[in-house]
Amino acid sequence: MTTNRLRLASALLLVAAFAAAPAFAQQGGGAGGGPRPGGGGGGFRLPPLLMQSTAFPDGGIVPQKYAGRDGVQPGFTFSNAPDETVTYAIIFHDIDVALMNGTGDVLHWMAWNIPASAKGIPEGKLPEGSVNGKNITGQNAYMGPGAPPGPRYHHYVFELYALNTKLDLPDSASRADLLKAMEGKIVAKAAYVGRFHQEPPKQ
Repeated sequence: MTTNRLRLASALLLVAAFAAAPAFAQQGGGAGGGPRPGGGGGGFRLPPLLMQSTAFPDGGIVPQKYAGRDGVQPGFTFSNAPDETVTYAIIFHDIDVALMNGTGDVLHWMAWNIPASAKGIPEGKLPEGSVNGKNITGQNAYMGPGAPPGPRYHHYVFELYALNTKLDLPDSASRADLLKAMEGKIVAKAAYVGRFHQEPPKQ
């Protein structure tokens, strides 16, 4: 009798677990799930922040116009940000590089204190009040993709952070400084990817 009761209890627990799974999924508990109205009820809160550009499609090839040290900074529009967004920050880097045998990669551009009211950045410049950070060369400027010649494309990621405050950070700050300053202030995040390589020289 005891064994039968244990089997019955186990079966009831399994039924309860399967019944709870769809409810969790509806709360945005997995990748790609959206927030529930009011943001409550458990599960992951995933504000649908979106960044878009007419320069090239997300995941597409970066045109030469936006490549290299003399490349033009692409323009982006931002939408679906949480109401508490005050500023944005952007980190642009090449994720196909491991520097000094470590986890660091090539930082091509950083910018922060982009006002939420601007709803994006125009091509070739930043809205008033924004801060251009230093790239890997030490310049306070955008540096476009510059993967070496060869068949492999490098993946360049624009990481967009929506923040609930303005950052008190000088333009000499490092990427580590920026990441530390953003801790506890990020209300949403999005990303946009471009691929780039240079054609090998013709023989």
